[in-house]
Amino acid sequence: MSEHYFSQQPQSKSSPKTWNYQLREKEFTFTSDYGVFSKNEVDFGSRLLISQFKRSEVPGTILDLGCGYGPIGLAIAATYSHCEVVAADVNERAIELAEQNAIQNNVKNITFVKSDRFSNLTKYSFASIVTNPPIRAGKKVVHAMIEESKPALCQNGELWVVIQKKQGAPSAKEKMMKVFGNAEVVSKDKGYYLLKAINV
Repeated sequence: MSEHYFSQQPQSKSSPKTWNYQLREKEFTFTSDYGVFSKNEVDFGSRLLISQFKRSEVPGTILDLGCGYGPIGLAIAATYSHCEVVAADVNERAIELAEQNAIQNNVKNITFVKSDRFSNLTKYSFASIVTNPPIRAGKKVVHAMIEESKPALCQNGELWVVIQKKQGAPSAKEKMMKVFGNAEVVSKDKGYYLLKAINV
């Protein structure tokens, strides 16, 4: 099967599944589906990013790039209710699910945008960008997301990337060093690296 969760219009038969999950001490109800990343639970990489993320000291909008059905963006929006959060994904089914999840969790400070990477996000300048990137889309796509994040960030804005070591964390850190001139490992757990770079 050639379809992936980064397909624009998943053709796999819809069979939604709803479950509850606690993130940052808040109980969420999520609905996911076939054709979307992580149908059955909030994946470990996303949980690591959600638990460790701290809003940049720079005021401004936070972007969840490649949001899927929305757990990262919704958890951050619920934590920082005074902040504007934008969540973007190329996958139409994912965006529809994320919008539904925002409604069923009563999270109002989040906007969803269908966008192939930054194609529909040019009007924004972000204080923070967070991403659990689509590894299966390939290293070229992941590294392009890192490159394209720099001009999308405001001065001293931050890029947060969670990625498994075996799926390219060292090369992603190297790419962040090349693009931003800095990169740090914020956390390591179960083979996952949470990386952060600052747009100095």
